[in-house]
Amino acid sequence: MGGVVRNINLECPLPVPSVQELAKKLQPEMVPPRYLRDDIAAVNLSDDPHHAPLIDMSKLVNPDSQRQQEKELQRLHSACKHWGVFQLINHGVGDESLRNMRKKAQEFFDLPLQEKKRCAQKPGSHEGYGQAFVTSEQQKLDWSDMIFLRTLPIEIRNFNLWPQQPLKFRETLVTYSEDLRKVAVSVVRLMGMALGLEAYEEISNAYREGRYEVRMNLYPPCPEPERVLGISPHTDISGITLLLDCGNIPGLQVLKDGKWVTVLPIHGAIFVNIGHVSEIMSNGIYKAPYHRAIVNRLKERLSVATFCYPNSTVNIGPAEELTKWGNRPLYKTLTFAEYKHKFYNRRLEDSFIEMIKM
Repeated sequence: MGGVVRNINLECPLPVPSVQELAKKLQPEMVPPRYLRDDIAAVNLSDDPHHAPLIDMSKLVNPDSQRQQEKELQRLHSACKHWGVFQLINHGVGDESLRNMRKKAQEFFDLPLQEKKRCAQKPGSHEGYGQAFVTSEQQKLDWSDMIFLRTLPIEIRNFNLWPQQPLKFRETLVTYSEDLRKVAVSVVRLMGMALGLEAYEEISNAYREGRYEVRMNLYPPCPEPERVLGISPHTDISGITLLLDCGNIPGLQVLKDGKWVTVLPIHGAIFVNIGHVSEIMSNGIYKAPYHRAIVNRLKERLSVATFCYPNSTVNIGPAEELTKWGNRPLYKTLTFAEYKHKFYNRRLEDSFIEMIKM
């Protein structure tokens, strides 16, 4: 008789030790085998970081001329089509909001372990403090800790998992989420314009009442950074993801033309990553890129990722305008609930987007 097969649900991760605590105790030769990624080629840490495409929001929403806006829209279209990522400047979020979010995220991870465990993930959910997508005792682990919180709309907040310490953490996260929602609404509107869609206002309205989730990641120093990963290669299922790098240490890598490219962070910029909702809506014109995080031998790195989704009443499928005149839809159309269910109820190694293709 075979053993009992555990139903896979990516929303129900297994508990794992804190990497931050492990890093404090490590000797140089003692990285536990479960973190050593001998299943992949060694991470090349010597490559110079690259600049991702740079998009100036002010040239799109408040241009000096129509020609300037058209030129920047073309740059946006090219970035979404050929990279799937870009760095956004003049995005309208104040320095104070960005600075406060960085500060509170750092202060949270600086708390004693027992205090952080007050927000630990509960069985059946990956919301809270811990690590996501751990589905087996044999699985290789990422060299990072995280806290994942649902922030908008208000009714999806689980305040039992929102830290009470550090002081003003909750207020800061609420303000930051509202600020990032405004950015997301503008960005998806502009993406719709770049695609030539007449319904770009309708698309942006779906994000005005959309769902927003924030994941704060801490990547401790590691004595063998070329043999571990901060986050394993993956694509995002959001519409877009807005990433705030909390420092000047390069750590994000994007798969570009079959090669891992390290992206150089720009102070004050927000890194925009195309998710599968946008890939499907664009009928494959825009692609959700594979990306991963690497770590540093001596310094810790911190980032804050905001996953932006349309309203849960919106069906997720190719825009009708892009499936006319002989252009067949490349993806199925699903309800939001069906879309999320398919993602979370699969094996981690299975390609989610392949499941959605026609």
